[in-house]
Amino acid sequence: MTDEEGLADLLERNDLRGMQDWMDQHPPYVIADELARMDGVTSVVPFRLLGKDRALAVFEELEPVDQQAILAGLRDQALRDLVEEMDPDDRARMLGEAPAKVAKRVLAGLSPRERQMTAALLGYPEGSVGRIMTPETVALGLNLTAEDALRVVRDKGPDAETIYTLPVVDVGRRLVGVVELRELVLSRPEGTVSGLVDTEVPRVRATDPAEDAARLMRETNILDLPVVDSEGRLVGLLTIDDAVEVIEAADTEDVARQSGASPWQGHYMSASVWQLARARAPWLLVLMVAAVLTVNVLQVFEATLAEVTALALFIPLLVGTGGNAGAQAATAAVRAIAVGEVRGSDLVRVVWRECRVGLALGGMLALIGLVVGVFVVGGSIALIVGLSLVAICAWAATVGATMPLLAKRLRIDPAVVSAPMVTTFVDATGLMIYFLTARAVLGL
Repeated sequence: MTDEEGLADLLERNDLRGMQDWMDQHPPYVIADELARMDGVTSVVPFRLLGKDRALAVFEELEPVDQQAILAGLRDQALRDLVEEMDPDDRARMLGEAPAKVAKRVLAGLSPRERQMTAALLGYPEGSVGRIMTPETVALGLNLTAEDALRVVRDKGPDAETIYTLPVVDVGRRLVGVVELRELVLSRPEGTVSGLVDTEVPRVRATDPAEDAARLMRETNILDLPVVDSEGRLVGLLTIDDAVEVIEAADTEDVARQSGASPWQGHYMSASVWQLARARAPWLLVLMVAAVLTVNVLQVFEATLAEVTALALFIPLLVGTGGNAGAQAATAAVRAIAVGEVRGSDLVRVVWRECRVGLALGGMLALIGLVVGVFVVGGSIALIVGLSLVAICAWAATVGATMPLLAKRLRIDPAVVSAPMVTTFVDATGLMIYFLTARAVLGL
């Protein structure tokens, strides 16, 4: 085996010993990335060479779609052993995206305790915190001493996913607050949990959107977020690793939609040409139909264009500038909505702000256009182009920022109102502004 050889190269040569050595020398996340690049059938071969503990570590690094491909190639006993050792939240995430047949096969092989926890998580709405939280927590009573609390951590900690954040509950298991393990370890043994508890820690309900909860963790800089039911009783914790995955998935989806494509699951390198084309084709068709508006506008103003042919020279410039200004505003608005900087109630303020930004941008570009245009096509055409740039930039920035906010109010993902969609709309309306300005200036 050479240093340049990857796992796929060794698999192609059927070098089992080489694959074993390669995986022994690389961490789980690197192995998972290599497996994700392969198709479902071939990825099972190297995976079977992993030891039990290492196989679990690699498996949990994979995306659910890649996990399902691995499971499909495992024997029943190997499947049961692997899934039994998974954390309940990771298992529920995988099964939530798996076909019913696969989910049934996996659940049937679980022990009663693991099956019960997994079924409870799957009972929460899709996309909610309850689906991805860990129910395996170490909860403390208010009246425990620090010494007794540490004894509870030692007894119950091996079965918990995290012990760094310790929820504190009352006799009815209602959440009072949390104690950090560090505070507990550094406190006096005779001190009480009630004297250490942080009662102002943020919390969310199990039915709240997972993305909102994950972004709340980022804003408050906490490692674990308590999750409660409708009566305030502790049901689990959202851990930082799951929160990061939620934000990454949401951002990946937004990027795909903003670029005018449907998001797909799995590794880019393992996706087939047909899968990628299928994700992009519907949006391109919609945008092509929308572009018919531009053709219609040109037909309406055909006489104006025929009379002053010099106007045609600046159509690409104006269309491109307007589309870019709209795309910039749309991207900024979607990002601001995603991170909570803008709410639906800010619509009027955002419109007024972006309109002024567009006017400022248009003014700067128009000044340059006037200076150049006077020497190239004369004063009248240069004036038309300058005025059009100001109006189009103001209009494009306003539309680009407004459409995502309106989509949010209508409970549509703002990213659906992608930059290509805004650009296509601004192209057609920008041409109308240009030709109407030309008619007004030239008196046509």
